[in-house]
Amino acid sequence: MSPAQHINAALRRLPAWLFYLVAVLPPAWLFWQAVSGGLGADPVKGLELRIGKLGLQVLVASLAITPLRRFTGVSLIRFRRAISLIGFAYIFLHLLVWLLLDVQIASQIWADILKRPYITIGMGAFVLMLPLAATSNGLSLRRLGAARWRALHRLTYPALALAGVHYVMVGKVWRPEALAWLAGVLLLLAFRLPLAKWRARFAPGAS
Repeated sequence: MSPAQHINAALRRLPAWLFYLVAVLPPAWLFWQAVSGGLGADPVKGLELRIGKLGLQVLVASLAITPLRRFTGVSLIRFRRAISLIGFAYIFLHLLVWLLLDVQIASQIWADILKRPYITIGMGAFVLMLPLAATSNGLSLRRLGAARWRALHRLTYPALALAGVHYVMVGKVWRPEALAWLAGVLLLLAFRLPLAKWRARFAPGAS
């Protein structure tokens, strides 16, 4: 038995609900850090940025599941829904911190969305994620049908690309770390898009 097979055998014994339970810990720790002064002079901004970064990291991890299986044999496919929903939950928390703790003024929220390009791009990414999160369940898959469900979930690609650009643009200068995450997103997208075309071309009944 190969190392990948040993890992997959262990993963099969791991329940998906455990991911949701563990997912509560990072934002809880960040909120505690903000309250206790561990996030610097501007704890709200620190909380906002760190939760947003955490969400991006988890979503990138969900996108990396397919190439991980292809190149190593380790399969996390059965956990992809949980990982993706956790990433969306972190992004939603990031948005709530910005709305309720940072801006707070309703009129200013709309003005910032219109006038600040990085916020416009970030909101665009979030809007694209909404139908993905709403249909990440078996009932939606049955109602939409596999083909339409897969087509809808290709919104993952532009959503993550916009999220990566948003993260790069948040700072006043382009940080190497943010650029590295954007490069990682683009690399994973470059892997997935040709794979999708290959599948469509060689699918049964394809001309």
